[in-house]
Amino acid sequence: MGRLAKEMDDHRREFGQGWISGMASVILGAVGLATTLCLLYPELLTVADVRGYYNVGYVRIALHVVLIAAFATGVISVALRHSKVLGFTGIIMVLAATLMGGSRASSRMEGETDIYFGLDFFMLNVIFLGMIFIPIERLFKKRDQPIFRDEFREDLFYFFITSLFVQSLTYMSLTPALTVVAGTQWLSGFREMVASQPLILQFLEIMFFTDLVQYWFHRAFHEIPWLWRFHAVHHSAKTMDWIAGSRMHLVEVILLRAFTTMPMYVMGFQEPALYAYIFFVYLISVFVHSNLRFNFGIWEHIIATPRFHHWHHGIEKEAINVNYAVHFPIIDWMFRTHHLPKDQWPEGYGIAGHPVPKGWIRQFWYPFRRDKKKRGS
Repeated sequence: MGRLAKEMDDHRREFGQGWISGMASVILGAVGLATTLCLLYPELLTVADVRGYYNVGYVRIALHVVLIAAFATGVISVALRHSKVLGFTGIIMVLAATLMGGSRASSRMEGETDIYFGLDFFMLNVIFLGMIFIPIERLFKKRDQPIFRDEFREDLFYFFITSLFVQSLTYMSLTPALTVVAGTQWLSGFREMVASQPLILQFLEIMFFTDLVQYWFHRAFHEIPWLWRFHAVHHSAKTMDWIAGSRMHLVEVILLRAFTTMPMYVMGFQEPALYAYIFFVYLISVFVHSNLRFNFGIWEHIIATPRFHHWHHGIEKEAINVNYAVHFPIIDWMFRTHHLPKDQWPEGYGIAGHPVPKGWIRQFWYPFRRDKKKRGS
């Protein structure tokens, strides 16, 4: 794995040297292998709520094409590149998927299971968001940085973990809100009134009340030292792009979702408004971390943009403890934490001194260590 990681991080990526084809082989091979496993163990590796929407016939055709492409690009990389690690890794994954049945694989599970992992959810997320944001970032990038920049694999692994454990994370996140709803039946009249509003108004209200709760939650994780230890993992990213926002400690993920879903469910908004907001915040959380150079003018004071949130991640002293809002900068203005100097961007990102170690496991245990370093100024 060490040699593979070294090859993936190699900065010699000129066309014709086999690195591009090797990475394509590894990525396609991993997608092909994961899809084959989903076909073999659908009840265990796919999200129950979306399982019935898949057209398995189209999935098999796509898988067949992916495996062929992974093998072909692997062969090209082996032929062109001095180090054969990338090419052979892709080819081995193709062979493993083929031995398992490949596009003809059928389920080996009997009966349903109450526990599942979101391997399909991870793949769909990465493909969907990657297809949207990677081309946009290449065309309108603020900083000239490669797609597979330093610590990209680390952030992708965070994405993988939160997607894989989507069932348990959702359960732990929604339980507090649903418990409050069950214990406050006396609010049913109020909830009916809220649900009777136009859906667009409900959507905007969800945005505001969720952002208000999120603001104070976020601020607490900055200003209370033992909570900062968890949030420091998110701020340890030294590069901003579409995948950087996924770097977040599991403890913070659970607590953040538990607190921010509370207004949505307790106030009684209709499901269409809830689902619309969930999809919206799913995209906006990626957008505000993305490597885009746009200046939105007056809109930057109305809605959160990449420049607004990049200042929250800035390494400069004036970027510490500012811009907590996810949607409405006016909330930061109200509580005197707004910072958006005209036409300026941070010089860098991360935490002064960079105290958070690299690697998902070490970052997971970082908040629990006794010899914590205080946040740099």
